[in-house]
Amino acid sequence: MALSIGVDVGGTKIAAGVVDDNGQVLQTVRRDSPAANRQAIIDTITTVVRRLREDFPDAATVGIGAAGFVSSDRNTMAHGTNLDWTGMRIGDVVSQGTGLPVVVENDANAFGWAEARFGAARGRRNALIVAIGTGVGGAIIVDGHLLRGAAGFGGEIGHINVVPGGRPCGCGLRGCLERYSAGTALGVNGWELAQFRPAYAARIIELSGGDPEHISGKAVTAAAREGDPAALECYEQLTHWLGVGLADMCALLDPEVIVIAGGLAEAGDILLTPTRKAFTANLTAGGNRPAIPVVLAEGGQEAGLVGAADLARQP
Repeated sequence: MALSIGVDVGGTKIAAGVVDDNGQVLQTVRRDSPAANRQAIIDTITTVVRRLREDFPDAATVGIGAAGFVSSDRNTMAHGTNLDWTGMRIGDVVSQGTGLPVVVENDANAFGWAEARFGAARGRRNALIVAIGTGVGGAIIVDGHLLRGAAGFGGEIGHINVVPGGRPCGCGLRGCLERYSAGTALGVNGWELAQFRPAYAARIIELSGGDPEHISGKAVTAAAREGDPAALECYEQLTHWLGVGLADMCALLDPEVIVIAGGLAEAGDILLTPTRKAFTANLTAGGNRPAIPVVLAEGGQEAGLVGAADLARQP
């Protein structure tokens, strides 16, 4: 049994686990993430890896999944998004501290690979995995391989343009899919309704503590679960653009399945049903091609570390 250690590095936590070659997590360790201090991040990763090796000395590789643009060398963070390690050769540094070979991957690629190998896309050679949370990330599987691109920056589907000249995005552009289909966009949709139709958005405002300026995606989702028409309209807006973006990606990639993951996926059919409708309506040659199912992810909270661990075993 080939054991590998996966590390999922986020802005608030670092989760690590020993993973076997069937994708089973044998043991986990979690620590708070010292996001503002790059040396502290590295020290924490090194510590959790060493801790896991105390109980599993046969673990032979380490995979690290982190948000940002990871270079094609699977070692260097070319541009970190929520952690202070842009330009760092993370793999080399952690390898020096642990004595193990280390592979670094974008976090969306890591969880997407877990879904492709062990989750909702297992057995499929071509898949699109989309994570919808604070932002929109993704992983692309082509002919059984993870698509990284020439520089390692492939799969950033949250930054395809869906609304020319639209909402400004943190990437420096406007109109990105992320600005219309992430959890933050859901909050913006609720805020806009509250500004212009406060009586209609009354339940959303109430669930936001009575303050229209503090409407969040969570408040909109809570109202939508109750069947609130304003909240469901917010979801209709979000899923329209999500469906458009997914259809555009399918015109290019022609996957066998689309897997939806991330915090917003917890909304279940409130998200999935209108997304499928919008996707079908915008899919090129939709009536004359094999159906592309849109399904929810199966990997759960540990998918990121499972994918990172398994990618560390791949050539």
